[in-house]
Amino acid sequence: MTVEFISAINVNPSNELNQLRQAALDPAYLRRYARLLDEGGFDYTLVPYFSAGHDPFTIAAALSQYTERLRPIIALRPNTMYPTVAAKQLATLDQLSGGRAVVHFIAGGSDHEQAREGDRLGKDERYARQAEYIEILRRVWSSTAPFDHSGTYYSFEDFVSVVRPVNGTIPVSVGGSSAQAYQVGGALGDIFGLWGEPLKETKQQIDAVAEQARLAGRTDTPRIWVTFRPIIAETEELAWEKAARILGVLKSNRPAAAAFRGDLNTSPPNVGSQRLLAAAAAGELHDRALWTAPAAATGATGASTALVGTPETVAAAILDYVDLGADLISIRGYDNFNDALDYTRHIIPLVRQELAHRDTTGRRGEIVREDAGYDRAPELAVAAAAGPVA
Repeated sequence: MTVEFISAINVNPSNELNQLRQAALDPAYLRRYARLLDEGGFDYTLVPYFSAGHDPFTIAAALSQYTERLRPIIALRPNTMYPTVAAKQLATLDQLSGGRAVVHFIAGGSDHEQAREGDRLGKDERYARQAEYIEILRRVWSSTAPFDHSGTYYSFEDFVSVVRPVNGTIPVSVGGSSAQAYQVGGALGDIFGLWGEPLKETKQQIDAVAEQARLAGRTDTPRIWVTFRPIIAETEELAWEKAARILGVLKSNRPAAAAFRGDLNTSPPNVGSQRLLAAAAAGELHDRALWTAPAAATGATGASTALVGTPETVAAAILDYVDLGADLISIRGYDNFNDALDYTRHIIPLVRQELAHRDTTGRRGEIVREDAGYDRAPELAVAAAAGPVA
């Protein structure tokens, strides 16, 4: 079985732990980070979007020139760009990167954040617009003759693009935890993204997406992407000590982070955050290593559940989700560069080693590191105000 790994790109040394609060893009850092992901075994990196942030298309174009195999996943909100324009920009990026582009749709989980850029549609309409948008993209990529479109949210005449994706189309990812997300993603997505919930609830979500794919008449189902924030160290005790220090920083940062995002309500409106908070209320530790305390500490405003333990424990926990049907695993840390470095050395090789063992023998093996051991002091990841470690 093939499992691929996703990271999230960072454009400067600022992260959730060092509190640098740097806003400007650092080209040297972006290049260094992209090359770490590319050479270290990551397959994709998410290029995120939020209203105050850098343009993801520009970031993705830059990192595509720094890397050989890493695939940029462009986060796209339909309200920010007309679909014919997005289709051409994505196809242009795809050509520039040699066929590596992927697009991830964000319908919008916060009315306040959507309104910052003039989007005042309600949730149901945002998902309906997203479905129409995806259908337009695919028709633009496949049509060689001009066509008209008259829909609920978009209307145009006599359009054709000469900018073609390298492989004829571009993978479309949809994320979310609501019934509307399952419906749109199950019907139209090549990939469906989930935040890291306990195994039982994750299986229920995977089944819900598969059912919507069946109802849409599909004979296949979207690939499943699950996101975690691993915290690893040489021993279980050190990993949990590190986790406690990280949690303390997250708690102290929450008021400033909430003010920056404009999160005026204590209860998040989106279903994904509500589900993470419900999991946290049910217990801090689930299954093998899923830790929900960071979700509670941050208000679950994004992917915020951790996997805590030694590399062997975390690799085994990831494989638990692979056994459920997830074959895209997103892992990003709190100290972005150093954590990504750790994952390339200690997590990704272990998961791939075990999968290769299963393919060869047809049975599960014992997850054991073949390297000399964990070679970073755990406190490095929580050094306040420190830049990236060389």
